[in-house]
This record gives sequence, C-alpha cells and structure tokens, in this order.
Amino acid sequence: MSEGADLPRFATAERVVHAAVAVLMFACLVTAAILYNGSLMLLVGHRHLVETVHVWSGLALPVPMLLGLASAAYRLDLRRLDRFTADDRRWLRSRSRRDGAIRVGKFNAGQKLNAWLVAGATGVLLGTGTLMYWTGLVRLSWRSGATFVHDWSAIAIGLLVIGHLVFAFRDPEARRGMRTGRVSARWARAQHAAWVEELAVERAAERGDTGVDGRRTPS
Repeated sequence: MSEGADLPRFATAERVVHAAVAVLMFACLVTAAILYNGSLMLLVGHRHLVETVHVWSGLALPVPMLLGLASAAYRLDLRRLDRFTADDRRWLRSRSRRDGAIRVGKFNAGQKLNAWLVAGATGVLLGTGTLMYWTGLVRLSWRSGATFVHDWSAIAIGLLVIGHLVFAFRDPEARRGMRTGRVSARWARAQHAAWVEELAVERAAERGDTGVDGRRTPS
C-alpha cells in the first residue's frame, strides 16, 4: 500500500445506518430537552407534536441498526466492536495511547466502549419509554421507576453523544471516513496500524501472493 493511497474504511450500508441513527438520536435528544425544560416548551409550543416526534423517533432508533444486519461489512464490524483484547485494556490505561505504540485494530477501545454504552442506553431508553407511553402495561410504581431510569439514561446518552462529537470534530480524517467511506493510508497507519495489516493480508490473499513458506504474505 502506498503512503498516499486511500483505504476503504466503511461500506455504504454502514454509513447509511450511522446517518439514520444520528438523525433519529438528534431528534430524540432535542425533543427530550424541550419536553423536560418548561421554558423551552413554552417557547416551542405544540407539546403533542413534540411528544409524538420524540416517541416515534425513539421507537424507530433500533430499526436502522437491525436493517444494517443485512450487510456483511456491518456484521463484521459488529464482531470487531464486540471483541475486547489485552491491547484494548493497555490502550485505556495508557496516557500516550495516541502515539501509535499500542497497535490498534479498526476500532480503538474508546470507540468500542462508546458503541457498547450507546447500544445499552438505547435499549434501556426504548424499554422505559415504552412503559411510560403505554401507561396500561404496568402499575404506577413501575412507571415512576421507569421515568427515573429513562431521564438519567437520556442524560447519560446525551453526554456520550457530546463526547463523540467532540472527538469527531478533532479528527477530520475520521469524519471523512464516515462521510466518504475512505481514509488516507498515512492516517490509518498512525491510528489503526493493526487494521492496516489486516487489510494488507486480505489483499494479498485476494491476489494469491504467498511467501517462501507457502503462507499468504501482506503487500
């Protein structure tokens, strides 16, 4: 792989899922802020409409994630996100985690934790929101508990989204990867060296390159 070449990072299906989830999450967070803050509610008005957008955006949130399972690339990246290694634990403990000394795969440990937390919080919000909206499902004490958990989970996921955006705006190459599906080889080697090697091995296997011992060798 040449130093200036671009590498494929995200398939079209993955980028579409990410964009759809981002839109729905934004709608949920904005409408939640309006519903929670009386001053904002008075300013915006149309409470029933805001509540309807909030509820249906929340119910739709898992849909793009589930539809994405039809993509092999999406499923492969889910497996990558679900795999936590010793290097990931070292990366989290290291104060110089960005210097490239610790070899990182396609996703670093922070990205994996963020994905897990967002997925977990989304499930909690969906479950508690369902109990709050369809009031006849459970008794009042359960709905009160669901409201408490829902509110604090919403705050937590809001903070996660803010953190995600902060890191994204600090790294234009990472944003380009999600926008276009491709990143520069230079950036990939600095940030995700183990993933670059993985791509090289895959390309060598596709070309049929072999080493002296008969094994596939990276280019």
